[in-house]
Amino acid sequence: NISSLFHSGSRSSKTFKPKKNIPEGSHQYELLKHAEATLGSGNLRMAVMLPEGEDLNEWVAVNTVDFFNQINMLYGTITDFCTEESCPVMSAGPKYEYHWADGTNIKKPIKCSAPKYIDYLMTWVQDQLDDETLFPSKIGVPFPKNFMSVAKTILKRLFRVYAHIYHQHFDPVIQLQEEAHLNTSFKHFIFFVQEFNLIDRRELAPLQELIEKLTSKDR
Repeated sequence: NISSLFHSGSRSSKTFKPKKNIPEGSHQYELLKHAEATLGSGNLRMAVMLPEGEDLNEWVAVNTVDFFNQINMLYGTITDFCTEESCPVMSAGPKYEYHWADGTNIKKPIKCSAPKYIDYLMTWVQDQLDDETLFPSKIGVPFPKNFMSVAKTILKRLFRVYAHIYHQHFDPVIQLQEEAHLNTSFKHFIFFVQEFNLIDRRELAPLQELIEKLTSKDR
């Protein structure tokens, strides 16, 4: 029985990345609280908008950390179903396959299993989030000039984890009764990247129909 396994706590050890915490009392923490409060209102289009007088880089940074944590948690619930055997390649349906390269350690894209790819991807994202020169947590430390392009790459890659979960692991998501949680998280993500034009339309193709379905009701 999946749900008893899920609640027995044997699962929690499987989530492979620690949650990235935004320091309490910091301005970014206030922004995160603001984001959570507006999300609670249920209007996602409003919730993703840049709050008045705030810095766009900082808003994108806070939300990127939040999406990393959400996706980390969602993927953590289905890792038992995403194995070398079940997912020998990192795919999002039959038409889309991803090969891993980070441009530094692995320059030439390599074909690898989905769990391996996602481990590479989440480790890479976490390294970016932990880099104080890219994601400064201290007040008054400026964001680097290339911040937006780094954030776009992070979000583009995080999207692939959603795409893989939706295409290859939707059954366990339903069994675990995580469907509403996944949809809400993904919808928030999509509204956010649409609001600030952060992911190229072509990259979103594997989930285009779903995106249209989730966003059409809120125009």
